[in-house]
Amino acid sequence: MLPAAGLLVATLAVYAPAAHFDFINLDDGVYVTANRHVRAGLTGDGIVWAFTNGHASLWHPLTWLSHMLDCQLFGLEAGWHHVTNVVLHVANTLLLLAALQALTGALWRSALVTGVFALHPLHVESVAWVAERKDVLSTCGWLVTLWAYARYARHPERSRFVPVAIAFAIALLAKPMVVTLPVVLLLLDAWPLGRVRTTRPAALVAEKFPLVLLAGAASVVTLVVAARTGAVTSLALVAFPARLANALVAYTRYLGKALWPTHLAVFYPIPSTWPVAEVLGAALLLVAITVSTLVAGRRHPYLAVGWLWFVVTLLPVIGIVQAGDQAMADRFMYVPLIGLTIAMVWGVADLLRRWPTALRIAPAGALVILAALAVASRRQLGTWRDSSALFTHALVVTTDNWLAHHNLGMVLAKQGDVEGAAREFTTATRLRPGYPDAHYNLGVALIRQEKPDEAIAEFTRTLDLNPHHADAHNALGNLLLQRGLRADGLVHLSDAVRFDPDDAVKHYNLGVALLESARTTDAMAAFVEAARLQPDLAEAHANLGVIYAKQGRGADAAAEYAEAVRLKPDLVGRLPRLGTPQ
Repeated sequence: MLPAAGLLVATLAVYAPAAHFDFINLDDGVYVTANRHVRAGLTGDGIVWAFTNGHASLWHPLTWLSHMLDCQLFGLEAGWHHVTNVVLHVANTLLLLAALQALTGALWRSALVTGVFALHPLHVESVAWVAERKDVLSTCGWLVTLWAYARYARHPERSRFVPVAIAFAIALLAKPMVVTLPVVLLLLDAWPLGRVRTTRPAALVAEKFPLVLLAGAASVVTLVVAARTGAVTSLALVAFPARLANALVAYTRYLGKALWPTHLAVFYPIPSTWPVAEVLGAALLLVAITVSTLVAGRRHPYLAVGWLWFVVTLLPVIGIVQAGDQAMADRFMYVPLIGLTIAMVWGVADLLRRWPTALRIAPAGALVILAALAVASRRQLGTWRDSSALFTHALVVTTDNWLAHHNLGMVLAKQGDVEGAAREFTTATRLRPGYPDAHYNLGVALIRQEKPDEAIAEFTRTLDLNPHHADAHNALGNLLLQRGLRADGLVHLSDAVRFDPDDAVKHYNLGVALLESARTTDAMAAFVEAARLQPDLAEAHANLGVIYAKQGRGADAAAEYAEAVRLKPDLVGRLPRLGTPQ
């Protein structure tokens, strides 16, 4: 099919450079590079973990399994992880074309909607960000559900509904944002399927009850996990009126970026307040569009369906239930943009029918629009090549972006520019005084600048803001030990392990402190756990050798020493006693 082939080539051409991109220092560590379960590949323990954890404040086991499979196949070669995202985006492009054609029977209009989906710059974030695998993966299930539903709607037999439910369940296992799909199916019953004219509304609602149950279960699990992990912002911190104001403005900002996709950034900070005039203007615009599309929907139902698709699918992430610190996010438009595009493409096509001359040049105009989107997406894609480019760009196109300052500081620290890193972290703490990670990383930079007193103050501030911050406990504990405050240091190192039990280095540091406190048995347990979590941690093996030697277990000591030297040959001159990796 010509449209499918053209879309395939165009999408691959735009996103080909992603194969050479690096991981990003925002969430890619959580999802891949610093996640020991994922890095181990597909293992029995990992599969159980994927289905039983609330890591990253979400329950999305299929997403974890996809990352594990990538690590199984490609290790930590970042380019291949990006390639998987691109492949899924290409698959979604072809699936959307198939689903829209099955629903509407209009090939070229469906192809234009799909072209916008494939090439719009708002979708670069979902495709170019490894951690957003959940977007492209869940949408794959979403689009299969649409295609299966189109097939079911032609012959509504119970057996044909089973694939619909299965595909929806798969989508939910990848990302819970797709919970609104049953509502979208009801919209499609009105147009283009026209089932509302042949089937009682109650029956249309009742047939989707299994999907509603699935969506409800996923919503409950998501809210429970988010509440337990602190991902849902309390009303005491962000009051409901402020959330509603941001939601109204966000809807209009999404509209603006859909029509004119400029100044796109990985993170949009929430201002302290939105101007009242802007909030009222946004509310009036949204009401006007909603009323207009509903009225026009009597003759042009695609307008109401497309608009409500946009509004409904954004609801879970519009900020009424505030999760995260962003005012909005490009990735949230991956599915909602489809609805807007349907309304615009079908609406323009109907208008052009009145002007035969314009209708003849419409294909050329459509190609120009798609080409412009492709060029803009390719340019936006370049900002995702690494963390430095991404956050430098964010600082150019946004203001008071505390997260961009913080993450750029992390880049500078990794490059050895301690002064520059400290400057960025300081700016982040000024813009966002309540951001624990900025205080922690500023403390780390101060240590490297040999300013331990100031570092202790920053770590203490970090723990005031987040008493469960394991890295801050670890760093503060080590500093206190260096000052001879062994009891206080042990408390913080113990807390570091308690709040981050999967980190081998934290167990190792605790083990060193326990060994220095003559608590040999406890130290041995800490080193054993460190070696279990990270078998290539040579220092843990070496210190186990020290303990075994003291216990008269010569053979065990020799074995641990040999393993330590095998892993790290330069330890030969440092045995039998080592310091802490910190």
